[in-house]
Amino acid sequence: MVNGGGEKGVLELGTAPNPGIGLALGGGMARGFAHIGVLKCLDRHGIKPAILAGTSIGSVVGAAYLVGKLQVLEDWALSLNRLKILSYLDIRVRSAGMIGGSRLNNLLLEHFKDTMMEDLPIPFVTVAADLKTGHEVWIRRGELMKAMTASFALPGVFPPVERNGRLLVDGALVNPVPVAACQALGARMTIGVDLHADIIGKAAKPGQKFQTVAGFDPFSDQDVPPEEQQKINSSLTRRLFRREHNSPSLFGVMISSLGIMQDRMTRSRLAADPPDIHIKPLIGHIGLLEFERAKELIALGDEVCERNIPTIREAMRLFLPRDTDGGKKK
Repeated sequence: MVNGGGEKGVLELGTAPNPGIGLALGGGMARGFAHIGVLKCLDRHGIKPAILAGTSIGSVVGAAYLVGKLQVLEDWALSLNRLKILSYLDIRVRSAGMIGGSRLNNLLLEHFKDTMMEDLPIPFVTVAADLKTGHEVWIRRGELMKAMTASFALPGVFPPVERNGRLLVDGALVNPVPVAACQALGARMTIGVDLHADIIGKAAKPGQKFQTVAGFDPFSDQDVPPEEQQKINSSLTRRLFRREHNSPSLFGVMISSLGIMQDRMTRSRLAADPPDIHIKPLIGHIGLLEFERAKELIALGDEVCERNIPTIREAMRLFLPRDTDGGKKK
């Protein structure tokens, strides 16, 4: 396993100066908004992670939390609707990814530009995958913005990110819930937030043979209101990605297939590296691209975390030294 910041390996990552709780935020595309609810709940109870690791959307939410902009992210998420989501789709047909990502990158730059990972208040790891070797890459140093974009560069959707001579793609391909990174950094106890606990076969409309990845199909006339169709880049794009009635689109098949793969990978990785506390929001009924359902996702994340607070407290009494509380002095 290689660290994307140029270090030789995991053993040279170092440990947190005051190791306590390691929080691993998993990947799951739109479902990642549930992480906001989890973090708000932990904060409400005074439970602070001493180490944080994120994969894909987990790296984005984790970064927002660490730079003090979780509320900004929540406000943006709650503002999303179909029209706004379409405005971020800068479709590219002849590219390594269907979505160029420039519009999304510009948005992220407003809040994360010039932020270095070394300057964050606690150790933070983002997970990506080396497109050539398939190796899991842990990024701990350098530009936060670039580390985040590498971690959520979903193959076929966003183009790979070049870093230190490697082409990096979405970390959920190799480690959907990065508990191992927290353990390697010396966390005394770990909390893993798993967004794939009930994913398979759930997000389907009544009578539909396939999972719904979005509340609407941006490439289908039947799902996009006329006033929104003008936001789709070209008639060529619509012809390429339009789906027939009661059948999935090419885009939908690709995203659902990745979801299945991530579900299986999550089960395998968590069996090998189980967290001490496994938080599992029941969000399988929400499509992977239903970003407009942020309010529901945040509430479900908060709700499941609240149910786990007694268990987390008990684990803290067991695993943490008496002079620490989640990595913070009492």
